[in-house]
Amino acid sequence: MNYFLGVWMDEGALTGFTVAVTAERRRDEMTALLQRRGARVVTASAISIVPLIDDEALHAATAACIGLAPDLVVATTGFGFRGWLEAAEGWGMAEQLREVLRGARIVARGPKPCGAVRAAGLSEEWAAKTEATEEVLSRLLEEGIAGLRIAVQEHGEPQTEFVAALRQAGAAVVEVPVYRWVPPSDTAPVRRLVEQITAGQIDAVTFTSAPAVKSFLNLAGASREAVLDRFASGTLAACVGPVTAAPLIELGVPVVMPERFRLGALIKTVTDELPKRSVKLKVAGSTLEMRGHAVLIDEVPHSLAPAAMAILTALAARPGVVVSKDQLIAALPRGNDGHAVDVAVARLRTALGSGRHIETVIKRGYRLRLDEPAA
Repeated sequence: MNYFLGVWMDEGALTGFTVAVTAERRRDEMTALLQRRGARVVTASAISIVPLIDDEALHAATAACIGLAPDLVVATTGFGFRGWLEAAEGWGMAEQLREVLRGARIVARGPKPCGAVRAAGLSEEWAAKTEATEEVLSRLLEEGIAGLRIAVQEHGEPQTEFVAALRQAGAAVVEVPVYRWVPPSDTAPVRRLVEQITAGQIDAVTFTSAPAVKSFLNLAGASREAVLDRFASGTLAACVGPVTAAPLIELGVPVVMPERFRLGALIKTVTDELPKRSVKLKVAGSTLEMRGHAVLIDEVPHSLAPAAMAILTALAARPGVVVSKDQLIAALPRGNDGHAVDVAVARLRTALGSGRHIETVIKRGYRLRLDEPAA
């Protein structure tokens, strides 16, 4: 067991599983963490971030914030707060912005924006423990904000309800769109991922922001319901926290998330959860563990082609029972005929390194030589 990027890492724990990464930012870091644990990784960014230095809306909002001289600043993300100051530096507005921020009370939506605030030589007055905008709003409304000038650093999309509630309570609000998410310029990777999910080839999909979830489902188009069905019945939907998970939860999709809303903790959650979903059987004196695109025989991985995996999955669904050729034809990715089943079984036996696991029952079909359910 090794220690990598702040999280304990079990090498090989995800061998045989295919995990999709939908994030753009920190995509490479997530991919490395998953691959080091043995996973096959598919990347398909569901959103793209508009470069801050080119963002005219941010430039205008920064000028408005300096002119407003706010009494209160709400910092929602560390990445966004740092990016705001960096963009202001590029426009020659950094000192003016820092002066304004030094004169304001700063409220942070969790520890990450706190870290960015302190790194800038500033200090926060208070931070939300739940990292939720709702906690920030409740606190401000309880204190009373009538007549206050408030700057809200947004995080990827307009905080419509939050800002509306502040204005209804009597505050003057400037919205600062520090970074904006837009659909990716190339949507082909997402479309391919959708096809893989609906075909049952993806074991888990990771999400790190609510806009990414919404964009992904929107890009799924006519396959949206099929994707949601897979999330409900087989593919694990893993979200970094409750804000990210909310769009899926609203649709009734079961999700998993870490107790600590961090990238490393998200990877650890996927690593813990996927092996629990594997099927273990005692077959011909060996322990077979069924995973996404591979089978572990006595903990040794054997990668399988889609047709071979489909056959093994169908046999494992009825361990020890004869499965007819017609049933196995239906299980094949492209159907075909009895000969295709015989070919797939032959290749499966070769991939497993032995013919002892699968028994041919003349004129009836095939079955796994089941000993007993594995512990």
